[in-house]
Amino acid sequence: MFKVGFIGLGIMGKPMARNVRKAGYELIVFDRNPDTLEIFRAEGAQIAATGKEVAEKSDVIITMLPNSPHVASALFDKDGIAEGLRAGQTVIDMSSISPVASKEFYSKLKDLNVDFLDAPVSGGEPGAIEGTIAVMVGGEKPVFDKYRELLMTMASSVTYVGIAGCGNITKLANQMIVAVNISIMSEAYVFAKKAGADPQLVFEAIRKGLAGSKVMEQKSPKIFSDNYDPGFRIELHIKDLQNVLDTAHTENISVPFSAEAMEILQSLKADGLEKKDHSAIAKYFEKINNLKIMG
Repeated sequence: MFKVGFIGLGIMGKPMARNVRKAGYELIVFDRNPDTLEIFRAEGAQIAATGKEVAEKSDVIITMLPNSPHVASALFDKDGIAEGLRAGQTVIDMSSISPVASKEFYSKLKDLNVDFLDAPVSGGEPGAIEGTIAVMVGGEKPVFDKYRELLMTMASSVTYVGIAGCGNITKLANQMIVAVNISIMSEAYVFAKKAGADPQLVFEAIRKGLAGSKVMEQKSPKIFSDNYDPGFRIELHIKDLQNVLDTAHTENISVPFSAEAMEILQSLKADGLEKKDHSAIAKYFEKINNLKIMG
């Protein structure tokens, strides 16, 4: 089995790394939080002092970090991953970042004779804990085939979607659809309430029809209970939509619905709701229509 290095043991990375170790892989980890490292030491993982040391001791290195600059820093800063790499290794970045950055990392690592996969995930913290995340992977197909079994230790589905960058293109497409879906669903519930119908009965009537979706099933109960404890925080969706807009502008693509969804999320952030679940988009529509969906 491969020796697996894992860098980034946050909300998503911690359970993902645990699932790798539970599957029997030797695990070498690094994170900036010393308390987290002690937890992994107690669980039997090897602890590294730097990204460089992780690379030196591993066959394949997985990164799970907040955004493009964090991945760039982990890879190329002093004592970073690149300083410890040797020809024939592979870096798998499972962060949700800009596809433009993913392509750049692929190119730079290729110059070192190191393979690179961009493999962002969907499914949130519950999926990471349960090992049921969906992984969308960009890079060279033979490299994907080599590491598919490793990725499956963390996931219920692992799908190859094309060349380097395509993993994050796919993830951003997912985030575009989710943001707009929650927005129009929230708008519809406010419409129903203000026009005189019960939003919960509207939900029951339409959930099995063409308008039904996984988003509707998972997010409607949060809206109806007015419980916006985070599964996926608004601030993270803002980060993803910023990457959508940056990529769209770089590639000369018009994305008006995503741009409008971004403005809605920014309004919620201005109201101090950035730590809430993205289903709190409903609160934007409640505010501008001066009503509560429930109550």
